[in-house]
Amino acid sequence: MKGTMKIIISPAKKMRFCDDWSGACRLPVFLDKAEILKEYIRALSWEEAAGMWKCNKTLTDLNYQRFQEMDLKRNLTPALLAYEGIQYQYMAPAVFEQEQWEYVKRHLRILSGFYGILRPEDGVVSYRLEMQARGRFPTGAKEVSSLYEYWKDAIYQELVREGKGEVEILNLASKEYSKVLEPYLKEKDRFITCVFGSLEEVKGKKRIRVKGTEAKMARGEMVRFLAEHQIEDLNQLKTFNRLGYRYREEWSGEREIVFCKDIEE
Repeated sequence: MKGTMKIIISPAKKMRFCDDWSGACRLPVFLDKAEILKEYIRALSWEEAAGMWKCNKTLTDLNYQRFQEMDLKRNLTPALLAYEGIQYQYMAPAVFEQEQWEYVKRHLRILSGFYGILRPEDGVVSYRLEMQARGRFPTGAKEVSSLYEYWKDAIYQELVREGKGEVEILNLASKEYSKVLEPYLKEKDRFITCVFGSLEEVKGKKRIRVKGTEAKMARGEMVRFLAEHQIEDLNQLKTFNRLGYRYREEWSGEREIVFCKDIEE
């Protein structure tokens, strides 16, 4: 296996403050870059922020106030417990046993438009900033219009550093987030995407159909499966068989491992 396997997942829009965490939080690797984004967003008018977030008035009010009061070093929640989306509900990290926590600490990384990359115990505050957001983000000498330009290869280089120069990535993130890495992958890197879908027949041809909500559920279940079984080799994850999915070799390839459900033999 090339280096230590890293599992990447997306964040969730909905977040919570966890006041029953007894451990210590670490500070995110790119806290300085998050501080720059915080100050940029804090200086926006309500209308400018609303245009960037593209959400309703209630959510805009909530997040605008959050940024006005934000302190990135106080009242922190471990990243893996802070997000409340469907993937995290099915992962259920709050009930991980100690060895499962140790596993995700070694292997799991959350990609974030605001923080860049997060380890499970990195302390975060509630925020809203999707990776596909548009703005005029400051990078020193110039402004850039996208967070992909803002982060450039920083997230990829952090994964390389953790892997001591070699990267083996299991991609459980959405396209919006995984494409912050893809342009920088080298030939020696191993980047495998898990696809969760249903096998359908359209006009006599079979195809894999991916449904967004169901895929999020499966990604969460896959993280739990990996942690429960302490999986270190990507070939072992082919035994995943939860939520009605099972591995389909004929649809898989060098860069994709495909799991299907609703299969008619």
